[in-house]
Amino acid sequence: MIKIILTTLCVCLFWATVAFAAVDINTATAQELTSLQGIGPAKAQAIVEYRQKNGQFNSTKDLTKVKGIGPKIVEKLGSGITVTK
Repeated sequence: MIKIILTTLCVCLFWATVAFAAVDINTATAQELTSLQGIGPAKAQAIVEYRQKNGQFNSTKDLTKVKGIGPKIVEKLGSGITVTK
């Protein structure tokens, strides 16, 4: 019984961590980007295409270089996005 409870707890903690993990805008797929509030399929695809054409983002603020994404959207995304190089 204890094993079942511990296993269930571990699974719940794992999914909670995944749900709150920041999305790396340099590696995320269009589908992963659509999990962000305010980023629909068209904007997600624009991010991927921009990245393919211009290379990786140096900071999250560089996301404003993508057509249709302004400073307010980047601010709203806040800690939900990250950049690795």
